[in-house]
Amino acid sequence: MKKKKTYAVFGLGRYGLAVAKELVRCGMEVLAVDADETLVNAAIADIPYCKCADVTDIEVLKQIGIKNVDVVIIAMAQSLEASVMATMLCKELGVEKVIAKCSSEMNCKILEKVGADKTIFPEKESGMRLAKNLLSSGFIDAVEISKDVSMMEIEVRDEWAGKTLMELNLRAKYSLNVVAIIRNKKIETYIDPTVPLDKDMTLVVIANINKINKLREI
Repeated sequence: MKKKKTYAVFGLGRYGLAVAKELVRCGMEVLAVDADETLVNAAIADIPYCKCADVTDIEVLKQIGIKNVDVVIIAMAQSLEASVMATMLCKELGVEKVIAKCSSEMNCKILEKVGADKTIFPEKESGMRLAKNLLSSGFIDAVEISKDVSMMEIEVRDEWAGKTLMELNLRAKYSLNVVAIIRNKKIETYIDPTVPLDKDMTLVVIANINKINKLREI
């Protein structure tokens, strides 16, 4: 069983709070940090591990154990300088993945230049959607249909390649209903369950959000 990833969210505005709360709701270990004590105190009821700290100070980041966190989401788009500094320090301390929220496409480019592994332009992606995508191992994208159901694109796993949908029985095992297959950038809505899957395929599925946790543990 894979070890659960750990997350930190810098900035507890509306976007950062939505990401952190969704991660916590799904059972993840989350450290939430903001320099505003009022925001920290307001969030602590939903996020058990909250800190009031300056994430642009490397010594502070060391003290709160950022080097032991797998993914850091920097949700401080209102301050490009702070976002840049936090991104650089997190990468310097060895954080595997840093995701930074941007207030403009130009800021996204700047943050990518200083080390952000992924940038988010919030007009295009909600905080809750980001959290769901982070949690869905092997999932490329997710669109929420309701609070319980999402439509997602998922990569064909190594252990699925060469097997048919009939053999895999994904509906029974993981509550995944395959509605289309993407191959060579073309969407195929007619699915033959007796044809073996290839690694270069992407499956479009409708899934119950609460049941996809099984996939994270494989």
